[in-house]
Amino acid sequence: MNKGDIKILLVDDEPDIIEIVGYNLKNEGYQVFTANNGIEAIKSAKKHHPHLILLDIMMPEMDGIEACEKIRKISTLENVIISFLTARGEDYSQVAGFEAGADDYITKPIKPKVLVSKIKSLLRRLKTKQESEETFKIGDIVIDREEYVVYKADVKITLPRKEFELFSLLTSKPGKVFKREVILDTVWGNEVVVGGRTIDVHIRKLREKIGDNHFKTVKGVGYKFVLEGVDK
Repeated sequence: MNKGDIKILLVDDEPDIIEIVGYNLKNEGYQVFTANNGIEAIKSAKKHHPHLILLDIMMPEMDGIEACEKIRKISTLENVIISFLTARGEDYSQVAGFEAGADDYITKPIKPKVLVSKIKSLLRRLKTKQESEETFKIGDIVIDREEYVVYKADVKITLPRKEFELFSLLTSKPGKVFKREVILDTVWGNEVVVGGRTIDVHIRKLREKIGDNHFKTVKGVGYKFVLEGVDK
C-alpha cells in the first residue's frame, strides 16, 4: 500500500495539535482527516474508514476513551489501528486506554519527527496483516490471521489488534512460557513504552473472551497458552 492510500484520522480539541501534527502527516504523504471530539471522530471514522486513528482523551462532548470503545464495536472498523495521543501519562489512564481497545498510547508533548516514526511503526502492521494469510487450528480454536478473528467451537470472537497479536503469539507454541520482556518486544516493540500492567490487562481480556483455563500465569516469568486436558 502506498503512503498516499493510507488514511489517518486525527482527533483533538486543540487547534495547534491539529495544525502541527496534521501538517507533518500530510508532509509524509498520508491522507489526513480531522475531528474535534469523540462524536465527530465516530462520524468521520464511519465515513472515511481510516487505517489509523490518533485519539486525544480529554475532549468535550465525548472523550477519547468512550469514542474508542464505540469505534471498536463498529464491525467495519474492527481492524483500524487506534493510538491515543494525549497529555495524560498516568498508569491508570494508559490502562483505561488499552482496556478500551487501543493498540498504542503516545504521551504528549512529543517531537513531530518522533511521532511520525511511531506512526510508521504502527502502520507497518498493515503490511504484516496484508501479507499474512495463515489460518491455523489448535484444538477447537481456529485463528484467522487474515481477518484478525478467532473462532472457538465455531463461534466468532473478534479481538482488538493487540489482543489478537498477543493471542497469536501465545498460541504459536502451546505450553511454552513466553517471558514478559519477549511479549512486550514482540507485540509492542522496543520503541513503545507501555505501563507495567499492560500485558496483564490484555491477558485478562483474553481470559474473558477465550476462556480462563487456556491461560496460565508463571509468576515472575510470564504466560503460556494451554489446551484443555493437555497441559496444566
